[in-house]
Amino acid sequence: MLEGPKVSQSELAKRFGVSQPQICRIIKNKERILSEWHRNGDPERKRKREGKDAALEAALLRWVEGAHAAELPVGRPLLQLRARHPARPEPEPIGGWLARLGARHGKKPPAEKGDAEQPTAEHWAGTVLPGLLRSYAPAEIFACGETAVPLPAGAPGNGESPGERLTLLLCANASGSEKVPLRAVGDSPRPRCLRGVNLEQMPWSYRAGGPAGLSAPLFAEWLREFNEGMRRRGKSVLLLLAKHEAHPYLQLSNVRMVFIPPAAALAQPLDRGIAGDLKGHYRRRLLRWLPAERDAGQPSLLDVLHMLAQAWGDVHPGLIAGCFRAAGFTPEAGTEAADGDEGTAEGEDAGELAAVPPCPSEREVWRSLATLRRYLECQATSPDLFQAFYELEDAVHMVSAG
Repeated sequence: MLEGPKVSQSELAKRFGVSQPQICRIIKNKERILSEWHRNGDPERKRKREGKDAALEAALLRWVEGAHAAELPVGRPLLQLRARHPARPEPEPIGGWLARLGARHGKKPPAEKGDAEQPTAEHWAGTVLPGLLRSYAPAEIFACGETAVPLPAGAPGNGESPGERLTLLLCANASGSEKVPLRAVGDSPRPRCLRGVNLEQMPWSYRAGGPAGLSAPLFAEWLREFNEGMRRRGKSVLLLLAKHEAHPYLQLSNVRMVFIPPAAALAQPLDRGIAGDLKGHYRRRLLRWLPAERDAGQPSLLDVLHMLAQAWGDVHPGLIAGCFRAAGFTPEAGTEAADGDEGTAEGEDAGELAAVPPCPSEREVWRSLATLRRYLECQATSPDLFQAFYELEDAVHMVSAG
């Protein structure tokens, strides 16, 4: 109601018969409430109440699940009896109690499956995940996650402290055909080097976070933008991500969010080599930075953001597809990406550009490229223009390196 036509919290409190502070608390904790509601098994549940004895509640829930699997009658009297008379001094397996109860009803107890408290990651990876993937093509299966990269010490004009780090939000699809533009989160709310830059048309985006990096509101903002982009293209996609306090659940029109169980989080394709490959390309570009060519000292935050966008473009689609396959995040029949060389094809354009007769000095070339980049930062109408600029800059690097 508050997101619709203008209405005050006081009016809303009167309409629902609650206090205004309660409405305020609900609004403040909206994302957390929605996330907990999504994780709850009963969508009709109105209140979140915990039992007095968490261990007893967990044991009773496991017993009920086992009773349902054995097709045994479970009602309130039986639950109350089991709660009043829990396990003996030596904890009795659930199957043993079911066996004695099932004998009264002529039912055969279910087979023991070992420790009832073992994680369900194997079940999720072997049963739940394949069922999800069958409904989507590899190009419609996305995974996202965060990684951190260091900023060069003493970088000018960025407002950051020495040794500061940027948190990057990475997102790509299973075929490797689409890499979502990078979202970078840093400490500085108004970096000096970003003044005058047309941020809406950059091939990256920057947000001010804090010591914790990516927060739940910032991630929710990115989710809505990602969903809006898919809605405009008329695509419905699956988004796989790890459970984290900074990852709130949102009900989205074109993006289906699925959280990977904590025990299966190591199977993230981004952790299988994608993030590492991005950092390798980023380090290579940092080492290639020549202060004499740029008439500057260390690269600024703006320079770093462009380097990261270039490094993200350097990550080969074949590598991304291979990491998704290694993590089991693609349908068995849907491996579309090529298995060729996973490195960057830096030598393809060198032959043509090397034949260009030398005119200006390298110093003049780098000054011209810096002027052109600044012009695009202020006047660009599409992020695609920067991809062409990045290719030009790489080509000049190859020519100058011989």
